[in-house]
Amino acid sequence: MANTKQAQKRARQAEQRRKHNASQRSMVRTYVKRVIKAIQTGDHAQAMDAFKAAQPVIDRIADKDALSKKKAARIKSRLNKRIKALAA
Repeated sequence: MANTKQAQKRARQAEQRRKHNASQRSMVRTYVKRVIKAIQTGDHAQAMDAFKAAQPVIDRIADKDALSKKKAARIKSRLNKRIKALAA
């Protein structure tokens, strides 16, 4: 356990931040799962709608550093690739 008052406060803040970031990452995973589910049904329009809803959420969480920007780009790229393959 932290000894000084400042270290105790930083530990509390870090724990709060960890919980919040975990929640944000979970939200991203939920949106990604919705897109994947839409892709698996084979409906291109539904998949595009789900992707358009997921894209700003992924970007927003990446901007807040709960998810790295490169990982966000990789997720979006892979989803978009699967949607394009569905259309072809």
